[in-house]
Amino acid sequence: MDAMMLERRAFVRELLADRGDLLVVSGLGSATYDTAAAGDHPLNFYLWGAMGGTLMIGLGLALARPDRRVAVITGDGDFLMGLGSLATIGVKQPRNLAVVVLDNAHYGETGMQASATQSGIDPVATALACRFKEACPIAQIEDAAAVRLLLQSGEGPLLVHARIKSEDTPRVLPLRDGHAIKERFIAALNG
Repeated sequence: MDAMMLERRAFVRELLADRGDLLVVSGLGSATYDTAAAGDHPLNFYLWGAMGGTLMIGLGLALARPDRRVAVITGDGDFLMGLGSLATIGVKQPRNLAVVVLDNAHYGETGMQASATQSGIDPVATALACRFKEACPIAQIEDAAAVRLLLQSGEGPLLVHARIKSEDTPRVLPLRDGHAIKERFIAALNG
């Protein structure tokens, strides 16, 4: 099964290549480590200790700044903890919001317990049931360029469900001061 799964760090690096002015909200743990490893950027809004809130922060940003593209990059644990957010996103219909779920079917930050996706909960079907304009699975790195195009110009809300390998990749720790992250992000957004 792992042969048809993505290496998450390489996938995130491909998604964020030539990102332009894309606003990125990254979820707790591995999603933030992978986003930072792709290149620290002042338009990266790293979340620390906000499990389940990443989608709503992305939604708030997309609604506040409809002139900018917003990508949420998060893991299956954070996604599952914030399932109610999908309904709100579906109701609000932000055209500029894309969600990427990096799914290794485990809660990586708390000890690799199985997540509900391992038992068949389907992020794509869930997003479509919540009126996302588009939701699709991906399991091949060759499709990363098409996903990058969706992030930068696809009509949202949209969701990409990326099946990734369960692997212990070294952490790349970006700035961890929440206030400093916010101030840097706001300055870059308004600059």
